[in-house]
Amino acid sequence: QVQLVESGGGLVQAGGSLRLSCAVSGRTFSSYAMGWFRQAPGKEREFVATISWSGGSTYYGDSVKGRFTISRDNAKNTVYLQMNSLKPEDTAVYYCAAETVFGVLVTTVIGYDYWGQGTQVTVSS
Repeated sequence: QVQLVESGGGLVQAGGSLRLSCAVSGRTFSSYAMGWFRQAPGKEREFVATISWSGGSTYYGDSVKGRFTISRDNAKNTVYLQMNSLKPEDTAVYYCAAETVFGVLVTTVIGYDYWGQGTQVTVSS
C-alpha cells in the first residue's frame, strides 16, 4: 500500500510563494511518476504538474507554466511543488498522486494509482 501525505498549504497574498511537499511511503518511490492536481470548489480536478521517476522530465498545465516548479528527492521519498507569483485563481485544494506502474509523465486523473488527502491553498487578492 502506498500512502501520500501533503503539507505546506496555507493562506498567502497574491504575488507570494508557497512550497508544497508530498511525503510518500513505499519502498519503490524512485520508480514512481508523481503528479500534482488541484480542485477548486464546484470545479473538476485540474492537472498541475507531473515528474518522471528520475526527475529528468517534467510537464506543466498551461495555467501554471512558468510559475510553478515540480521536483523530487528520491532519497527522502518526497515530491515538491514550488509555487511562485501566486494568483487568486490558484486557490484550490492541491493533491499529489503517484503512478506506480510505468514511471512516465501522466496528465490525467485516471492515470494515477494513489492519491493524498489534499492541502488547501488560498491566495488573497
